[in-house]
Amino acid sequence: MERWKKIMIILVILMILAIAIVLGINFFVILTSKSNIVSHEDAKKLENVDCILVLGAGIWGNSPSPMLEDRLLEGIALYEEGASPKIIMSGDHGREEYDEVNVMKNFAIQKGINSEDIFMDHAGFSTYDSIYRAKEIFEVKKMIIVTQEYHLYRALYVAKSLGIEAYGVASNPREYAGQVFREIREILARDKEWAKCIIKPLPTYLGETIPVSGSGDITNDK
Repeated sequence: MERWKKIMIILVILMILAIAIVLGINFFVILTSKSNIVSHEDAKKLENVDCILVLGAGIWGNSPSPMLEDRLLEGIALYEEGASPKIIMSGDHGREEYDEVNVMKNFAIQKGINSEDIFMDHAGFSTYDSIYRAKEIFEVKKMIIVTQEYHLYRALYVAKSLGIEAYGVASNPREYAGQVFREIREILARDKEWAKCIIKPLPTYLGETIPVSGSGDITNDK
């Protein structure tokens, strides 16, 4: 009986340590990224920004989800107000029947954005992949990342770790269903990206370079 009591005490201590490590890494990612989150107005004042990176967030048929729509509207507004002359739409297009990036680009075109100024990253399967490919495929050195605030900390941490000068603009003008679950899940996601940034694995796909200074129509597949 005494032996089992000692085992239980050790297990509880290990569990507490594990939770402390997970939460510690989470707060580290937040604290080291927070200063690079800027307002819409301050983002417009940045100079020599290569692109605005809009991260995918799911689609409903041929329409963006509410979260993605808010990201797109913020990215479009920044483009229209001169924050950067180019936009990269990065999302999941791993299957023919599921195509985030064309939905994103079509949404922007319907809002009056020039097709040539919109690049599609068809292999943005994760935040890490999107930012890695922004640097290596699209040759981005300085960018504005647009996503909801809870997601920005992780995205900015990855960008900094990969050597990109990045600033984040939050796009959360409304409440989203299931946000409490997302916030909890994001703790583990930040820990995962922290580990990835140490190892720096290659993304799912790389390929030939497509400089963001050129025409985005080169990324069209339809």
